[in-house]
Amino acid sequence: MLDPAAGRRLQWKCRRGLLELDLVLERFLRDKAADLDGASLGLLNELLDYADNDLWDIVNGRSEEYPPRHRLLVEALRTS
Repeated sequence: MLDPAAGRRLQWKCRRGLLELDLVLERFLRDKAADLDGASLGLLNELLDYADNDLWDIVNGRSEEYPPRHRLLVEALRTS
């Protein structure tokens, strides 16, 4: 389970400049963040370090330019 402080930090990091990306990340956090284990949360934090446009291209399927270790998380974001 995600502790409240970590949840707030993650929620803040998910706030983005692109509305579309912001909406996808908000929905993902609302629906799936509580089910993520520590490793998956770490991977999500890595993905959130991408620039908005690069991350949006990954999330909406226009780019496959991300490390293979992020594949399952990217698939979950794409279906959220």
